[in-house]
Amino acid sequence: MQQLQESAAFIQQQVEGFTPEFGIILGTGLGGLVKEIEVQYSLSYADIPNFPVSTVESHSGRLIFGTLAKRNVVVMQGRFHYYEGYTMNQVVFPVRVMKLLGVQKLFVSNAAGGLNPQFETSDLMVLTDHINLLPGNPLVGRNLEELGVRFPDMSEVYDEKMIRQAMVIAEDADFDLQEGVYVSVPGPMLETKAEYRYLSMIGADAVGMSTVPEVIAARHMDLPVFAISVITDMCTPDRIKKVALADILEAAAKAEPRMTLLIRELIRQQ
Repeated sequence: MQQLQESAAFIQQQVEGFTPEFGIILGTGLGGLVKEIEVQYSLSYADIPNFPVSTVESHSGRLIFGTLAKRNVVVMQGRFHYYEGYTMNQVVFPVRVMKLLGVQKLFVSNAAGGLNPQFETSDLMVLTDHINLLPGNPLVGRNLEELGVRFPDMSEVYDEKMIRQAMVIAEDADFDLQEGVYVSVPGPMLETKAEYRYLSMIGADAVGMSTVPEVIAARHMDLPVFAISVITDMCTPDRIKKVALADILEAAAKAEPRMTLLIRELIRQQ
């Protein structure tokens, strides 16, 4: 808790009284939303006390403060993953700092593999629920009473009102918006064919290596969450093929304008 408070105090000194209403976490290949933001402050993770530093090449590693749709936002341009060697507490550290800075709602994006045969590459999927297959979660250990209760309820993880708003926005903008269950796995290797079958059998529509720890930490602090996946490759038996990072980034770039529109309009409506 002391480290969280130190980080929040340092950031508040740097941003001169700027109070963000919304936090946004940008996933792999999805950093373009920053172009829509009227940036007021930009801090490198490396300069913030106690902050981890992103090691993934497609994650910039900056905390952006500015306005989106005339609302104050703080954006993580680059996130942290369990597979990078971080503890769960390190992975969610920035989300907890966001709460201390005043954030009232959290928006999360990620790149994911599609398990639902109805999906197509570059589809967007709104998360309605998740399955945690990571080896642990950020609430294990002594509870930080200042942040939330020991046993937080997880029956409604993703905000139903924002999900409904997103579906209307997509309909008005004339693009399909999928809904489904996201499963988080350790990575960094992609899954085997047998693992894809297993994940589909247990009820997952998309698979990735992030998001769930941050969402658990947010709900522990009673932060409403909206999360969205960009389907960057298809993982159904008839469509599995070898995938490189360049392919994932290309698929994410194709979907990014729709995702940016969706998050921008959602924030406008809050």
